[in-house]
Amino acid sequence: MPLILGNECSGIVEKVGVNVKNFKIGDKVYARLAINKPGSFAEYVAINYKDVAKMPGDIDFKTAAAIPLTGLTAYQAFKDILKVKGGESVLVTGGSGSFGQMAVPIAKEFNLNVYLSGNAASKDNFLKLGVSQYFSYEKDDYSKSLKDQDHIIDTLGDKEIEKEAKCLKNGGKLLSLRGTPNKTFAEKNNINCVKKFLFSLAGRKNDNLLKKINGSYEFMFVTSNGNELEKITEIVSKNHIRPLVNERNFKLEDFNEVLDYFLNGKPKGKIVYIND
Repeated sequence: MPLILGNECSGIVEKVGVNVKNFKIGDKVYARLAINKPGSFAEYVAINYKDVAKMPGDIDFKTAAAIPLTGLTAYQAFKDILKVKGGESVLVTGGSGSFGQMAVPIAKEFNLNVYLSGNAASKDNFLKLGVSQYFSYEKDDYSKSLKDQDHIIDTLGDKEIEKEAKCLKNGGKLLSLRGTPNKTFAEKNNINCVKKFLFSLAGRKNDNLLKKINGSYEFMFVTSNGNELEKITEIVSKNHIRPLVNERNFKLEDFNEVLDYFLNGKPKGKIVYIND
């Protein structure tokens, strides 16, 4: 402390370090900031060049700012954690929000068959994006009709994992974005022995649940990566992806109003503020 919040942004390069070769003053860029160095809720932010990519050329700053976090999460989930192969299947639970809007087209780039659960109002939009089957919260129970999935990405948390596991094939993988971290997560992130032990205890229930079907449970934090963000830029441009951005226009000085709206206003689409 003091800590400046905010972990994704878009903007124009004002200065570059003497050893930076890939970017110049005036470039339009976007980024997901490193987890230990947030600070996008500000007029200026200093970013390691390895975390930055040039924006897709056909979108504005407001739309660009809504891409890095969910785009990198989906890309790293498929490529680095699940290590998917073309033709495999993936179920994304609770995927009708901003994560699903990026996850579905990225999954299609990996030639995956995508199944998704979410609110009824988003069904038509996701069918257009290419999901094989859409399950509405209000009337569908995906666990009764969907079996033998190669992978599941959970965005709902521990309360849903037992139900999700019923849809996995023997040896399948379940990756949670909101569940409990486990020993595997601690080992991959070089977490100290005390925390590793605590995570082992906390994640044991989910680990044991997946072991019953010879499967695996993982939890992930997205990491900043400019090279992977460049890949996402290609996908966004190729498929004309436009994440849903909230229609309200906020300024930096509206920060408290933004937080209240986020918590209590039931916003549709990602909230992005603009600093003119």
